[in-house]
Amino acid sequence: MTTFASIRIVTDDVDRLTAFYEHVTTLAATRPAPVFAELRTSAGTLAISSSQLTTTLYGEGVVEAVANRGVFLEFQVPDVDAEYDRLRALEFVQRPTTMPWGNRSAILRDPDGNLVNLFAPATPVAT
Repeated sequence: MTTFASIRIVTDDVDRLTAFYEHVTTLAATRPAPVFAELRTSAGTLAISSSQLTTTLYGEGVVEAVANRGVFLEFQVPDVDAEYDRLRALEFVQRPTTMPWGNRSAILRDPDGNLVNLFAPATPVAT
């Protein structure tokens, strides 16, 4: 059986991105090395690593930091509107909205431009 374990964001500024996700998730990151951080959730781990580390390990051009335009990181929260109020100073691209599939959702950008969806089931059809 295959089990989803983690997703990793490669960045040029591990400290800045880690601080952002600690703020958004209210989780404390573990830092086994200055070039790597992990935020562990019950569903899996969000890993953040340095672009320098990735180049050293995997080679030049394998991964490009700040180049994503097609992935959402999604976090289920108890109350989307409360999270929006708490994080209002950050760059939101969508205010709290009830989506056609039944989730209430607010979408923001992390410091590297990645999209982050904060959502909660809001209607009986939502999962």
